Parts: sequence; C-alpha cells; structure tokens
Amino acid sequence: MFDEIKIIIADDHAVVRKGLIQILTDVQWISGIDEASNGFALLEKIDDGCYDMVILDLSMPGLNGLDAIKEIRKTNPSLPILVLSIHPEDQYAVRVLKAGASGYITKESAPEELLDAIETILREQKYITPSVAQQLASNIIPDERLPHERLSDREFQVFKLIAEGNSLKEIALMLNLSEKTISTYKVRIFEKMGVKTRSEIVKYAISKKLIG
Repeated sequence: MFDEIKIIIADDHAVVRKGLIQILTDVQWISGIDEASNGFALLEKIDDGCYDMVILDLSMPGLNGLDAIKEIRKTNPSLPILVLSIHPEDQYAVRVLKAGASGYITKESAPEELLDAIETILREQKYITPSVAQQLASNIIPDERLPHERLSDREFQVFKLIAEGNSLKEIALMLNLSEKTISTYKVRIFEKMGVKTRSEIVKYAISKKLIG
C-alpha cells in the first residue's frame, strides 16, 4: 500500500505508547516505530532521525503538543503530524490543525480510527471528522466563533488553567513564564471573554464542557 514507513510516537505515558505500538506492529508497510516521552525529546529525535509521520499527545510536560507542532513546522514543514489526545475534538482539533497538524483523534477512539487516520494522512489528506469540518467552516466567519474560540492558543491554555482553579503563580510555574506575563494574559482573556471575575470563567468553562 505504502513504501516502508517509519513513525515516532510522543506521549508521556509509557502505557499509551506501548498500546499504540501494539496496534501498529503488525502493519506490513510500517517498518519502524520509535518513541519519545515528551516534547523536547521528540524534537531531538526528529533532528537526529528520519521519520515519515509523528503521532503526539497534546498534554505533555515541558513542551506541550501544540507548541511541539509549531516547533516541528519551523524545520519540517511537510512532516505529517497526527494528534492523539484525551481532550474532546471540539476543544483542540481546530487549533492543532491551524498550527500545522494533519489530523486529530481522541484516545478513546484511537483503537478504531488510528490506522484509518494514518492512511488518510499518508495520502496527503487531512483527517477530520464532520464536526471538526463544521468548526473550521465557522471559524472562517469570526463573528460566529464562541468567546473561547477567539483566544490565542496560549490564552486558551491559561484560560483553562484559571478555570481549573490554579493561581496565577501556579500557572506561571506550569508554563515556565513570569507571574506578570500570566497576569497580562488574564487581562486579555477577561477582555475577550467579556467577564470580570474568575467565577464567571469557571461557569463558562463548565457550561461549554471545557473542564470536568
């Protein structure tokens, strides 16, 4: 079907990596499967090796999946990237596609969709579901976007951490940024979202099922 394909899987959970490898091991045209436990390790391996596809998680320590995509795109603009995440597609799918990913699937659907997604992407097509296609269409007209969809990727990341109850100091440590920078993001988020308090952020995030 394809020439021999080499894939690298980046996820901070060894069990997830092993599970994906088990799914792909018997695929004849996949000649090699490498692993990385975080975003920085992934970038190092890509610099040193030659891969035909990247499969990566979004929620990795140090360098998250979204930032890793942007870094990969700087040096490997055509390397196919499939994002595999615990987050529902309505939260991140459009963002990762805009960042340069070739497809997005949830870990819940991975056993059924993984191989189909890989084959679709290797044919130089995007792997998106009908609901993601609708989101992409809605994003063409900015006024139709929901308030949280108007946030930048970093603002959305800070927004979710605020909604989950983290202090500005805690968020600064998580993202390796200064507390002053996080405070600036908070002001921008409140302005774009049209809210004045943390409780409004929490209520909004819950209502849109952006946090548990």
